[in-house]
Amino acid sequence: MYAWEAIQTVVDYLEEHLAEPQSPEKLAEIAALSPFYFQRLFSRLVKRPVNEYIKLRRLAKACEKLEDTTQRILDIALASGFNSHEHFTKTFKHAFGITPEEYRKHPVRLNQFMKPDLAIGYTQIDEHVPLITDSIILEISRRTLNTSERYIGLSGKVAATQQIPLGETTGIDTAGQLWDSFHRKKSKLKGLIDNEIEFAASTMTASEGETFDYFVGALTQSKTVAYDEFVLWELPAAEYIVCSFEAESFKELTTSALGKSINYLFNIWLPKHQLTTQAFLAEKYLSASEGWYQMELWVIPIELIEESR
Repeated sequence: MYAWEAIQTVVDYLEEHLAEPQSPEKLAEIAALSPFYFQRLFSRLVKRPVNEYIKLRRLAKACEKLEDTTQRILDIALASGFNSHEHFTKTFKHAFGITPEEYRKHPVRLNQFMKPDLAIGYTQIDEHVPLITDSIILEISRRTLNTSERYIGLSGKVAATQQIPLGETTGIDTAGQLWDSFHRKKSKLKGLIDNEIEFAASTMTASEGETFDYFVGALTQSKTVAYDEFVLWELPAAEYIVCSFEAESFKELTTSALGKSINYLFNIWLPKHQLTTQAFLAEKYLSASEGWYQMELWVIPIELIEESR
């Protein structure tokens, strides 16, 4: 068994026993490692100390339960592994900046620390070869976009530390709130080419490293904007690397599957092929097919050798 497999065994175990008391010694025994080595390896691979990881995953599960207003917050706290209402409230506010009561009264999208799939970091795939792991299907290919595509939607600035790396941060999901705003206003738009296909783009500039521009919208024929609140965004004609992936639910597609796919594309596949990218990432949300939800990540590759010249 590889070291990462031992840690994945513990991650899988924890997901089924989050509400139960845990100790590093007990978890080290499950991993068949010494407590000292287990804690160091867990922190290195999961990016959080084991006790903090447990706390963040408990919060993620508790957030789902808070949507059911028939349950008391105290009962949710205790059922999620927190020892008191006060402990739960303090931990919740530290992670998200609001209290459980405020979240229940005024629900907002929250970024959660997701359960990692460590296997994806140790798997290499060639172009057009699907990777099936942890309920997602991922495939990478090269495509040529011969004609630029125009999108209409909303744009805003997002704090990078609140969104990146996706699935490893907590707080208000600013990008998700922009999506909610777009969906409320989308009916105003005329000239959409396909109402079911939606699009997002993240653009990072060197002068604004703490924030990035985030655009959400839909494919349009329009060349002008009829309402001041909307903007146009153009996906340029170019050679692209496209990471396609599918998940069993839209929520999973836009959270854990998206985070794992971004991580694989940027941290595994592109470096392996000696590539970096231009400073934007495009997301295409496609129509659901046969019960699977689909998305594509589009990036313009730059060879690292070329960049160093």
